[in-house]
Amino acid sequence: MKNIVWFKSWGWIYRPITWQGIVACLLPLVFCVQVFFAVDRNSHSVSDTLYGIFPYVVLCLILLNWFASKTSDTSA
Repeated sequence: MKNIVWFKSWGWIYRPITWQGIVACLLPLVFCVQVFFAVDRNSHSVSDTLYGIFPYVVLCLILLNWFASKTSDTSA
């Protein structure tokens, strides 16, 4: 079976090397921006906003990192 390679290891993170990788990065970005605006609409302070978006953003970035690690070039 052919390996899917959309990302390349770049230190501790992964960078997209194909258009599919770029789309895979843009979708979580759009989600995080949407969560930010939804939470910030009802927040009264910066800390309210940060506490509200933290679980969503962290989980989203962890999932993106896992996905990128599974679709990255392992030879380096």
